[in-house]
Amino acid sequence: MRSWKFWIGLGISLVFLGVALTGLDLQHFWQALRAARYWWLLPGIGVYFVTVWVRTWRWRAMLGHLRPVPLRRLFPVVVIGYMGNNVYPLRAGEVLRSYVLRRNEGVPMSSSLATVVLERMFDGLVMLLFVFATLPFAPAPPVFRVLVIGFSALFGIAFMVFMLLAARPERMSRYYGYLVDRLLPVGLRPRVHGLFDRFVIGLQSLRSPRDLLVILGATILIWLGETLKYWFVMHAFPFEVPFTVLMLMTAVVNLFTTIPSTPGYIGTFDAPGIAVLTRFGVPHAVAAGYTLVLHVALWLPITLLGAWYMLRFSLNWRDMERAAALVEHDGAVAPAQPLLEREELARRVTP
Repeated sequence: MRSWKFWIGLGISLVFLGVALTGLDLQHFWQALRAARYWWLLPGIGVYFVTVWVRTWRWRAMLGHLRPVPLRRLFPVVVIGYMGNNVYPLRAGEVLRSYVLRRNEGVPMSSSLATVVLERMFDGLVMLLFVFATLPFAPAPPVFRVLVIGFSALFGIAFMVFMLLAARPERMSRYYGYLVDRLLPVGLRPRVHGLFDRFVIGLQSLRSPRDLLVILGATILIWLGETLKYWFVMHAFPFEVPFTVLMLMTAVVNLFTTIPSTPGYIGTFDAPGIAVLTRFGVPHAVAAGYTLVLHVALWLPITLLGAWYMLRFSLNWRDMERAAALVEHDGAVAPAQPLLEREELARRVTP
């Protein structure tokens, strides 16, 4: 709580909560919650955990060039990471996930973090695909179109940069090395070079067209599955919208949760979700009740399972600090070793 990042996230969450609650009829809101048929959450939660398993399979495909890890050993690591995202600010669970993978499987954190960044990039691209695919059937307000253009530019630039890094690692390493050697103190250069080299190694799944198609197909399947959970939870409440509207809601909500906020995406999940539903005729109180229940159903089960896995692996909250320290340690190389690092990189990325 002493961190300025925490207070910025809290302020953003409060702004979004204010937007979500403006004009809310609390009496009708509580009526919607009391009348909900909560047994519909069970198939929704079941579908959600199937998507978590598919996420694990996707991450395993991305890690294949680093080290093959069986799905049964990787699944708890993924769950711990998503639990960390729900209780730490700024998606710090991704760092925790890479830390647990390093501890259990010996995969360097800087390389596995590159695959995590790739996951997020593909998630963002599929969310934008959902928006473009559903807008003709579920027209959104002009502000959504502006956001789509902004996010499209952001993810498009990131994708092109990553493709360049993966396709031309030696050339990009020379450009990067030139900047590092000119701008950073001598003592920091070997460490930063090591981080860059291992990060590029983590991007090598982008070199294979087959791997690209597999990752993209898995990502589409993941988000269709998550939309299916939205559909199941919808049946607990007295409204019905087309599946395309729920696809749009899934995309908009998850794009907004990339904005820094409190742990668990309080406000940044709720306000855009309510806005999409009310846009398509769902009463504000019902939309707010549905979004709240959906948010809890997405947050609570994975968080409880992740906490159980943390106890099983003898992890504690201080491991987050160890994780942050090990990111730097993984990139550290002796001053005489940068050339060896580049030779290792060249061997590992040569087709």
